[in-house]
Amino acid sequence: MKDLFTPYELKDLKLKNRVVMPPMCQYSVTNKDGIATDWHYNHYVSRAIGGAGLIIIEMTDVEPDGRITDYDLGIWSDEQIPALARIIDACHSYGAKVGIQIAHAGRKAEDAAIPVAPSAIAFNSDSKTPKELTTEEVKTMVEKYRLGVKRAIQAGLDVIELHGAHGYLIHQFHSPLTNHRTDEYGQDLTLFGKEVILAAKSEMPAGMPLIMRVSAKEYVEGGYGINESLEFSKVYKDAGADIFHISAGGEGPIAAAGKPGTHAGYQVPLAREIKYSLNVPVIAVGRLDDPTLANAVIGNDEADLVAIGRGMLRNPYWTLEAGVQLDKDAGLPKQYEQGFPRIKR
Repeated sequence: MKDLFTPYELKDLKLKNRVVMPPMCQYSVTNKDGIATDWHYNHYVSRAIGGAGLIIIEMTDVEPDGRITDYDLGIWSDEQIPALARIIDACHSYGAKVGIQIAHAGRKAEDAAIPVAPSAIAFNSDSKTPKELTTEEVKTMVEKYRLGVKRAIQAGLDVIELHGAHGYLIHQFHSPLTNHRTDEYGQDLTLFGKEVILAAKSEMPAGMPLIMRVSAKEYVEGGYGINESLEFSKVYKDAGADIFHISAGGEGPIAAAGKPGTHAGYQVPLAREIKYSLNVPVIAVGRLDDPTLANAVIGNDEADLVAIGRGMLRNPYWTLEAGVQLDKDAGLPKQYEQGFPRIKR
């Protein structure tokens, strides 16, 4: 029977367990240059020592004005590669595999003088009205994603994640709420996402999986739900996405409409639905900090991997603690053995 510590393989990606550290912005770039700092190094490497099977580096943007803030990581310049490579190499030395989330904030780029988006619709009354990208600018944006993926591969990543969730640029294109275009990118709301996937795959080794993160449901009035997300996710699967990382929301406050609550595992049903409807591997996320619950999600075959976000912000050694609680071998470093209870069996 599968559990949280059963190894996982997809194509050339081989993980020692099913625990994922999801991308979580640190807003910790010091010189606004998009280059990872010692904070990022310590942040990610400590989670590798702490036993995570897969670490996904935070939202990393394809152009300066694609960042949420000026203190976010970037992947628009070759100068950003070495600092990422240093982090990746260190994580590898402790047995973790490493991904990165390639993204653009679109209309949610707070520090951009003039954000860009599919349509000139502001996120809220406190946000800047974005400039609508021309058709040619959209095609140029696809190229920026390709170059970002190329640099990520040069840095030594094991897997690439495209951010198509949480109200950022790819999400803005496939949502009818934010895409009111009349050109080809408005006639087919998935076209931009498809082209970004194809561009990414053109740079990736054949054996490297591509993760697509999606919001499976928008919690705003008039927002799409699981039926619509199944449709666009199938398109993305056919275009080359290998794994889906299932989240929700991003176009408004999480409980603005639909009121999902934020109880433990509240997004797991969305992950399960996409997994079985599309026959694809999925990563479940959302209040899965309890090791028993996370283990049950794997054991009940509701998801293939589980992402532990806030739990890992609180505790870099969440995975090691989970191993003790579940009586499983989490690969406890010998230097820390005296600090952890012995496994019962």
